[in-house]
Order: sequence, then structure tokens, then C-alpha cells
Amino acid sequence: MTRTHQPAGLSARLTDYLSLERNVSIASAAVFLLGLGEELWKKFLPKYLEALGASTPIIGLFGTAEDFFDAVYQYPGGWIADRLGRRRAFLIFITLASAGYVVYYFASSWPFVFVGLALVMAWQSMASPAIFAVIGDSLPRDRRAMGFTLQSILKRVPIVIAPVIGGAMIASLGIVKGIHAGLLITLGLAAVTLLLVLKVDIAIKASPATNIAGVWRSFHTGLKRLLISDVIIRMCEGMTGVLTILYVTNVQGFSTARYGTLIAIQMIVSILVYIPAGKIADRIGRKPFVIVTFFSFALFPLAVMFAMNFGFLILAFIIGGLREIGEPSRKAMIVDSARDDLRARSVGLYYLIRSLSITPAAAIGGLLWKISPPVPFVVAGVIGLIGTIVFTLTVEERYAS
Repeated sequence: MTRTHQPAGLSARLTDYLSLERNVSIASAAVFLLGLGEELWKKFLPKYLEALGASTPIIGLFGTAEDFFDAVYQYPGGWIADRLGRRRAFLIFITLASAGYVVYYFASSWPFVFVGLALVMAWQSMASPAIFAVIGDSLPRDRRAMGFTLQSILKRVPIVIAPVIGGAMIASLGIVKGIHAGLLITLGLAAVTLLLVLKVDIAIKASPATNIAGVWRSFHTGLKRLLISDVIIRMCEGMTGVLTILYVTNVQGFSTARYGTLIAIQMIVSILVYIPAGKIADRIGRKPFVIVTFFSFALFPLAVMFAMNFGFLILAFIIGGLREIGEPSRKAMIVDSARDDLRARSVGLYYLIRSLSITPAAAIGGLLWKISPPVPFVVAGVIGLIGTIVFTLTVEERYAS
């Protein structure tokens, strides 16, 4: 009798420990499935554009377009999720993204890939506020950091495994046929995901016809202060994000294969710290973990710059992995601070402001690189330290717990 019930007890305890509420699990599984499909080909899109006749400036413009859509889609995604409900929003976003995969597949020249991007980003960007809102809707305040932990892990696992599989397909079939094979797999996974999100069951709260200014007025002081410090920190990240591989390979002289090893180390560290950090944050408060995250953002570019050998670079990328230790806590703080009836729109507006504010960061980093390659890394580190201090001094514990 005892043995018969033990598995159920273990399952229930695991479900409770990981905050595996039904709707949160469905949303996290959707993130995993579509991420697994997209990561088969996403990293190789520049080569696909090149094969379709795009020049290097056009490929650069594609990256800028991706950043632009990521910014401007956030608030509309939140509006749709609040007005139509979480389930309908997911169905719309997945359908639009699937149409984008089809456009990618049949693209006969590079302009069609830009059209596909406008559709594909519906899942990556529009769905983000809805996913935040599902966690806020479904979990009590003291379990949300753990809910974001699950979502964050399932978002990153495909980044570790799918590009390897996609790269092998491309090596075997060629760039165009390899991308096409990945897109067909993604469409299949999208169909499964559509069936899965039909099971999302969250009642639509009365949603007032509030404009974007009204949503901003609903932000209380703690959320606005978090946004300010977050913008500063992301300026630090954006300034060296695209330059780090150049510094490691061109300046420090390590191979791209070794750089790939460093990225894998960074991702493994991130995944390992998520669960304990999320669980402890729900118990003792979020602020200490966000401080560690922000400080790691500041320290990472400095650690890369000062690394004298590959061993020190490994240490630097371990620090890079620790940048994720407080991400579930930061996301939980955003959801905790949002009004229930404006939850998805509040998340969308938060990320709209943050993304637009940091758009110039990479360009500034490139200009500083021309002075001397270490300069953007030093400047980024200083900016990161300022952001950490701003958060520590301005965001009160009551807004972070």
C-alpha cells in the first residue's frame, strides 16, 4: 500500500518544489518546444541571407530589424494578452510565427526573409508579456521566482543542444536545404505547441480600455526605479555583447571553438544556479539576488578584458553565467508590481522602454572599440557598477520581496 502511493507523493512534492502549476507548465513547455525548433536554424540565418544574395550591410540591417521588432512588439503583445486572454493570445502569436516560418522556407531572395522576420518575432517578442502574465496569474507572490526559474531553464536548454543538431544538418545538406529541414521540424513543433496551449485555462480579468500613458501611470515607484537600474545594466551588456567574441578571438587569440566552449560553460552555470536561486529568493526576498546579477553584469566585461589566459577566461564566463542568478527574481518583481488587470500590458511597456533605451549601446561600443579594444569593456564595467549602485540604493526591500 505504501509503495503504491509513494511515487504520487514524490511527484506531488517535486511539482510543489518546482512550482509546476498547470498553466505555468504549459507556457514553459511552449517556450521549450518552439525554442527547440527555432534554435535549429536561428544562429545560421546570416548564412541563409548570404545564400539568398544579401550583402554584409543587409545582414547587419537584419540584426537591427530584429532588435527593432523585439522592442516595438512587446506592448502590443501585452495588449492582446490582456484584452483577448492568454490562450487566444498564444494561438495568435504561434500562428503568426508559423506563417513566418513558411515565408522563410519559400523565400526566393533576401527581402522575403525580412517579411518572415516580422511574422516570426510575434512569438519571440509578442508572447513574452503573455508568458510573464501566466506566471503572475497562476502562482502566488511567494512562488513566482520559482515559476520564472522553470521557464528560464526550458528557454535555455534548446540553446545548448539545438544549434549542434542544426549545424550537423547544414553540414550534411548545405545551407539552404539544411535551413529548410530545420524549418519543417519547427513547423511540426509549432503544430504540437498549438494543441498544447489550447489547454491554457485562465479566466480573463476585466480589462479597462487604458492607453499606454495610463499603463505607465499604474507603475508604482519601485517598478520605475527597477526599470531605471535595469536600463543602465542592459546598456552595460549591450555595449560589449557583440564585441566579446571579437575580443576573445582577435585580441586574445583564442579559436572560435574555444569560444564555443566558453559559451557552453556560461550556459551550464546559468542553468545550475537557476533552481536553488529561485527557491531561496521566494523565501528570503528577491533584492540580494538581483544585486548579484547586476554586479555580475558589471564584472563580466572587466573579467574578460583582464583575462591573461584561457583559465582566467573560463572564470570570466562563469561570472557571465552568474548574471542569470537573479533573473527569475527580477522578472518576479516586475509581475509582483503590475496591476492584475494590466499585468501583460505592464510587462510589455516595461520591455518596450528598456529595449528602445538600449538600442544605441552596441553602436557606441563599436565606436569605443576604434579608440582601443579594451575601452568599451572598461566603460561597460563602470556603467554596470553604476546600475548596481542605483538599484541597491533606490529599490526598497518591500518592493523586492
